[in-house]
Amino acid sequence: MREGVPATEDARPMALDRIRNVLLIAADQWRAECFSALGHPCVRTPNLDALAAEGVLFRNHFTQASPCGPARASLLAGMYLQNHRMVRNGTPLDARFTNVAKEVRAAGFDPILIGYTDTAPDPRGHAANDPELITYERPMAGFTPHLVMGPDFLPWRSHLAAKGYDVPPEPYGIYQPQPGYAGAAERGFTFAPPRYTAEDSDTAFQTDALLHYLRVRGSAPWFIHTAYLRPHWPFVAPEPYNRMYDPEQVPAPLRAATTEIEAAQHPLLAYLIAQHNSREGRYYIKDYPKGAAKSDRHHRQLIATYFGLMSELDHHIGRIVAALKVQGIYDETLLIFTCDHGENLGDHWLCGKEGYFDAAFRIPMIVRDPRAGADPTRGTIVGAFTETIDTMPTILDVLGLPIPRQCDGRSLAPFLRGETPTDWRGEVHWEFDFRSVRDPAVERAIGTTMDASCLGVIRDARRKYVHFPTLPPLFFDLEQDPGEFRDLAADRSRAGEILDYAQRMISWRMLNDERTLTGMHLGEGGIHTRER
Repeated sequence: MREGVPATEDARPMALDRIRNVLLIAADQWRAECFSALGHPCVRTPNLDALAAEGVLFRNHFTQASPCGPARASLLAGMYLQNHRMVRNGTPLDARFTNVAKEVRAAGFDPILIGYTDTAPDPRGHAANDPELITYERPMAGFTPHLVMGPDFLPWRSHLAAKGYDVPPEPYGIYQPQPGYAGAAERGFTFAPPRYTAEDSDTAFQTDALLHYLRVRGSAPWFIHTAYLRPHWPFVAPEPYNRMYDPEQVPAPLRAATTEIEAAQHPLLAYLIAQHNSREGRYYIKDYPKGAAKSDRHHRQLIATYFGLMSELDHHIGRIVAALKVQGIYDETLLIFTCDHGENLGDHWLCGKEGYFDAAFRIPMIVRDPRAGADPTRGTIVGAFTETIDTMPTILDVLGLPIPRQCDGRSLAPFLRGETPTDWRGEVHWEFDFRSVRDPAVERAIGTTMDASCLGVIRDARRKYVHFPTLPPLFFDLEQDPGEFRDLAADRSRAGEILDYAQRMISWRMLNDERTLTGMHLGEGGIHTRER
C-alpha cells in the first residue's frame, strides 16, 4: 500500500506525511484576479486570502475549455478538450475515460460529491428512455453523490419549502428578487436580494451539508469534491452581500466605446455580442430588462452583486476551514480551491464564459499542502503557467498514486516544495467549441459547419494566437494591448510571429493527441509498456 493511501477503515496506514484527506472545492464562474490577496481594488476575500497564506496561489492558471461541462471534464479527467471531446454542455463524456474519482476509489477512498459536475453520461450504456439521458447535469462516474445540486435544485428548494418559504415551481423562480426593495430602482436591477436569507442561501445549504457529513464521517480518510454554483448567475445576492460593494467603486468593464466597434473585431465576437444582447435575462434574473446591461448604472450594480456573491462563498469557505481545524484534521487534508471557468463580466460587451478572451478562461487556483515539505512555500504566489488539467495529477501525486497516461496535465507538487521543473510549460492552451447540435444558428450566422464551430488558443506572456478552422485567425500583442482590442493577424510585419505561434499550436496538438494505449507494444514476451 502506497504511503498516504487508506487500506480499510479498521486497518489504515498512518502516513508519515499525514495526507489522509482531500477536499477539492470548485466555484463556478470566478474571475482569477478577484482576490484581495492579489490586490483587487474591491473584492474582499479574507478566508481565501488566509488559505493562500497557508498554501500556494497560482496566478496564471487557466482552464482548457468552456462552458461548465467541458471545463469540468478537463478538471476532473485531466484532459484537454481535444481528447475528452465533451465539447459542449450536453455532449456525452466517453465512458472509457478514467477520472480522479475512479482513481482514488481504486485506491480505497470513497469519493463524495456535494454539488454537481455537469456531466452528460455516455448514452451507449443506457436504454433510450433512461431518465439519465434527459439532462447533462449528472454526477461524473466514480463519485458517490451525497448532495446533488442538479438543474432543479430540488434538495435546496425542498429544504426551503420545509422552512416555510413560498417556493415557485420553476427552479430559477426561487432567485426572484424581493419586490419593491428600497433602492433597487436607483442602484440597479440586481441590487434587490432574493426572498431567502443568507442563512438559507444555496451556498449556505451546500456548506451545511458538507459540515454535517464531516461531523458524522468518523476517523476514516475521506475524499470530497464540493462544487458551488456561485458566483455564477443569476446575479442576485442575499442581504448583506447585495449591498457589500458600492457600484460607484467597482472597476468599469473593459470594452470598446460601442458594441459596433467591438463587434468589428471578428465574426464570432459579433455573433456573441448580438446573442448576449438578445437574451440578457438569462444571465441575471428572470425578467431582467433587455438592454439594461448597456446602462452603466445597472451594469456597475451587476458587478457589485457578483462581488457580493464571491464574498458570500468566501465566508462559507471560512466555515469549512474552521470546522476542519476544530476536528483536528486540517493538517491532514490536502485542500484545493479552484473553478471551472471565468466570467467576462461585461468586458468586450459580453457576460458569461463564451468566446476567446482571457477573462473567461483564466481561473483561480490555491493549493494548501499540509506536509512539512511545503512549509517553505506557504504564502507564495507562483507566476508560471498552470492549467486545470494539472489538478488531477497533483492530487494523485500527493496521495502517492500513479498518474494515468490519459492525463495531459502535470503535477503541481514540485511548486508546493519550492521547485520549478526545468521543462515546465511556457504557454497555455485552451479551446472553445461553439456548436449547437439542436439549433445550428451560429453556423447560419457566421458561415461555419458543426465541426468547424470551434477555436483553439495558444497564449504566452507576450502574445496570443487564436485559430479557427474556417474563420480568420486573431493575433494579439499582450505587451502592448493587454485588453485584447487590436487584432494584428492581418499585419504583414507580424507574419513571422504569427507563423511561429501557428506552428507551435500544431506541435502542441500533435504532442497531446489522445495517448492511452500508445505507450504499449504487444509482441514476444507479452505487453511492454513505457509511460514517457
